[in-house]
Amino acid sequence: MNDNSRKQRVIIYQLVVRYFSNTNTTNKPWGTIVENGCGKFNEINDTALGALKDQGYTHIWFTGVLEHATLTDNSKFGISPDQIVKGRAGSPYAIKDYYDVDPDLAENVPNRLNEFADLIRRTHNAGLKAIIDFVPNHVARTYQSDMKPNGIRDLGDDDDTRKAFLPNNNFYYLPNSSFTTPKDYKPLGNSEFLLKNSSYTETPAKVSGNDVFSPSPSISDWFETVKLNYGVDYQNGGKTHFHPIPDTWKKMKAILLYWIDLGVDGFRCDMAEMVPVAFWSWAIGNIKKDHPEVDFLAEIYNPQAYRDYIHNGKFDYLYDKVELYDTVRNIIQNNASTDDITPVWQGQEGIEDHMLRFLENHDEQRIASSYFAGDAWKGIPMMALISFMHRGPVMVYYGQEVGEPGSGVPGYSDDDGRTTIFDYWGVPEHIKWVNRRQYDGGQLSGDQKELFDRYGQILRLCNSNPAIQKGSFYDLHFYNRNDQYQGYSNKVFAFLRYHKSTCLLIIINFSTSHENADIRIPEDAWKLMGITGPNAGLLTDEKEEIISRSSATDPGAGSQMHFALSPLSYEIIQITLV
Repeated sequence: MNDNSRKQRVIIYQLVVRYFSNTNTTNKPWGTIVENGCGKFNEINDTALGALKDQGYTHIWFTGVLEHATLTDNSKFGISPDQIVKGRAGSPYAIKDYYDVDPDLAENVPNRLNEFADLIRRTHNAGLKAIIDFVPNHVARTYQSDMKPNGIRDLGDDDDTRKAFLPNNNFYYLPNSSFTTPKDYKPLGNSEFLLKNSSYTETPAKVSGNDVFSPSPSISDWFETVKLNYGVDYQNGGKTHFHPIPDTWKKMKAILLYWIDLGVDGFRCDMAEMVPVAFWSWAIGNIKKDHPEVDFLAEIYNPQAYRDYIHNGKFDYLYDKVELYDTVRNIIQNNASTDDITPVWQGQEGIEDHMLRFLENHDEQRIASSYFAGDAWKGIPMMALISFMHRGPVMVYYGQEVGEPGSGVPGYSDDDGRTTIFDYWGVPEHIKWVNRRQYDGGQLSGDQKELFDRYGQILRLCNSNPAIQKGSFYDLHFYNRNDQYQGYSNKVFAFLRYHKSTCLLIIINFSTSHENADIRIPEDAWKLMGITGPNAGLLTDEKEEIISRSSATDPGAGSQMHFALSPLSYEIIQITLV
């Protein structure tokens, strides 16, 4: 879909289903699902979804939906056991069955797909859209689909395992070798295995998910996964075999269509740049012919590839991690200044509305953790910047808006400022918002409630104010940082957003101290906004005074607009005709 045709900006709430509704606070390291609890599909009820809608979200990314390898024994439900797993609960990105959902997330395991379908219906009834993960690059070593539709051949069923590479093999093989687990692999923190049958054999060995062509991957590799073959012969210079269409391409397209038929509105595509652009062009292009409304979001970390994945790969949105995320993080950690923001948007000019801006997700450290900012309120200026700068999508990770620090040692995950995705666990500060599944923040402190409300104010503005929703952007930073002028520091970033008769001056203070900002608006900006009359001016809501356009542009002494900014704050000033 053409982004300009959207009535709303995409505002995504990422929640990990395993943790979102779990109110168990036992948090025993390496604890079982019984000991530490687990969220369920049916616990994400109308009240929860309504609360998220009211906060300003348009899309919910239900993370960890697909069935993945786990050390929890579900054999009584006809689900085969696993041994090569990271953590007791297992990584949501070691997919065991593309056509099934995680049994942990169901109240009634045999009815799990219906419970998921009910969640999708509730999501739509709340006026929200549903996104799930699509993990195209790798699968669990024990991948086997028990739920695939009739007529579907499973991955690897028709592979010639004697060959290292064939265009129509689904996997890469290492002939005359057997897979061995890393010598220091301890699945439960020691040498025990939960399951009685702890032996795992794989002959010939398959290539590990992070492109490790060795039968003995290291503990730091994605050793619990195997790489899928999209027709690229990596061991022969990356030669491609895309004609005729490789079998893996057809299987993966069928999987996407399966979930679309169940009502899924979009896919966050894991490690999309590890899969050839040609596949995405073919798959997304074909799917959008019949389903133009379905969104595809790429996890990608190579800025040189951004335009290729948008224009040729046909992705709607891409992660903006290594550019804007890293920049604002460095600013708040005093390792960079606001001077570094302008080069980011300049480098993304023309694709900025395709970039998904975020401050947290399941891979990144929590703002409130000592590894990031150590203070949840430092997220406010960063959130204002990523939300107000352009028209692209914005995302919040569950718990971010109440200052969850991601502390503790759950088991496989260390105490590193991230909330685990490998273990059964409760998320303490988020649980206070869940409040016995009333989803009303009843257990939050006053400070947390204020933080939550501040996030809501920012997110709702993304679609309630036309200048922020769909207006143009004009950077005032470089102009005001010119050496000729003083009184505008590199802790402040100012810009304009304007659409038709609505024009805003937005000033953000990243400093933990008060800052004074003397700001001028160049004549070129007034012209672009269509404000050319002699009576054009700035109306400040708080001061209830008019600052004339001439005083905002005249470089003479004392003619600049002066603003006193509170620490970690943002100001929005309406520009009007008077």
